[in-house]
Amino acid sequence: MTRVPGALGLNACRVLVVAAILAVWEWAFPLNARYDWLIPDFLDPYFVSRPSEIWARFVRLACLVDRAGAWTLGREGAFAACLAQSQNNLWIGTLVTLKNTFWGFVAGVGSGVMVGLALGRSELLATFFEPFIVAVNSIPRIALVPFIILLFGLGDISKIVTAWVIVFFVVFFNTFEGARAVDRDHIAVARLFGASRWQVTATVIVPSTMAWVFASLTPAISFSLIGVIVGEFIGAERGVGKIIVEAEARAQAADMMVALFVLMVVGVVLALAIRRTQSYLLRWQAHFQGRE
Repeated sequence: MTRVPGALGLNACRVLVVAAILAVWEWAFPLNARYDWLIPDFLDPYFVSRPSEIWARFVRLACLVDRAGAWTLGREGAFAACLAQSQNNLWIGTLVTLKNTFWGFVAGVGSGVMVGLALGRSELLATFFEPFIVAVNSIPRIALVPFIILLFGLGDISKIVTAWVIVFFVVFFNTFEGARAVDRDHIAVARLFGASRWQVTATVIVPSTMAWVFASLTPAISFSLIGVIVGEFIGAERGVGKIIVEAEARAQAADMMVALFVLMVVGVVLALAIRRTQSYLLRWQAHFQGRE
């Protein structure tokens, strides 16, 4: 059996891998003409820029330096003046995308859990609504984005609705299956002690379904972010997706890579936050004990 290295060794290996990738990315492409079998064409700086150029554009787009290349931090009013020059700078764009992702996620999770619980505990409702759910779920959600923008305009509402449409079905199906998989013996014991229908739902069904719901939240937050970005691609006034579209129109690969790395960091932070919340709320389960 292969021995797994400790946390320090594992992190050291990861740092080495990242350093090797950055080194190849930065300096290897000039060797492409001689070693094209080793250095792929997609490393052309025209398409993916270089790490040093991406860093330079990052500090500029984040207003950490001004147009002259001088640091704005430590100079009174310089940072605020830089932010005021653009209504969609990296900070504002990221905050707008995060805000729309959050509300789309909340709306999708809330409605998905409620509908999933209602249909999961009612055979009549599940049977009646099944063809409608199958029909709506068969529509590729991305195909609805132009229609949603037509309905709600280019503002934030259309991005939130797009994220909600994508997140809803991810959470709904998990909640539905979780509600149907509740142990009947637990429900029978609760009723034997005189629990009402609502008490059974609150003390047995909902806690038993939480593991299924939380299993869907990590992909749901990613899907919410995807929905917002796709909406910003189609039409938006602000947001990280808007920054990417504008950079693509100007053929500025470095700006696009900056936006992509920001999205990667945002996605990782949101996924970690969901996992920490899951570990805390489900700490009574043996699987999550000791993870807080």
